[in-house]
Amino acid sequence: MRIKGIGIRGIRLPVLPIFFAGLAAGFLIMNIGKSILLENTGLFDEYTLYNMKYMTVDSNALFSYVLRERLLKCLILTVLATTYLGLAVCVGAVAWYGMSAGAFLSALIIRYGIKGGFLALVAMFPHYLIYVPAFLALLGWCESLYRGIYNRSVDRSEGKSRLPKKLAELALILLAVTAACFLEAYVNPYFLLGYLKVF
Repeated sequence: MRIKGIGIRGIRLPVLPIFFAGLAAGFLIMNIGKSILLENTGLFDEYTLYNMKYMTVDSNALFSYVLRERLLKCLILTVLATTYLGLAVCVGAVAWYGMSAGAFLSALIIRYGIKGGFLALVAMFPHYLIYVPAFLALLGWCESLYRGIYNRSVDRSEGKSRLPKKLAELALILLAVTAACFLEAYVNPYFLLGYLKVF
């Protein structure tokens, strides 16, 4: 698939339209339900951010947590890619991440305006510089695996011969996710807490 001039190997799914549809849905849901989702829950309120300014981050514990969560989601996606629902799961994952991003960004902008938008960017830096390409690579890998299993025109013996290569590709993707988790746990807190102190 080629997305606006950028070739993403192995992906035929319309990733950008699906993501932006999810993003728009996240914005819409948050704006329609802001009285319930924001005002009644205290989500990202000033009290929460004020307490975050002075918290001490246990980077080792945070790394263990995010690594477990991220790798588990990756492995679940890879396993589901081997089923008949493989492509639907990939589409759902893209839409979900788009909707989550839309709701997150919308919540901060509704509460704090432009500086809330900058807070969202800081909260995603620098680990999302790796997460995004790693996720796209995983999508391509899952779609390729699905088509290799369920496309009857594919030679089964050829598919088996490619298995070591596919496993090596998956290992590289998971290694990239691990690197992003390291940045999220050990680097991002300094940016986030530093920004909150001047927020």
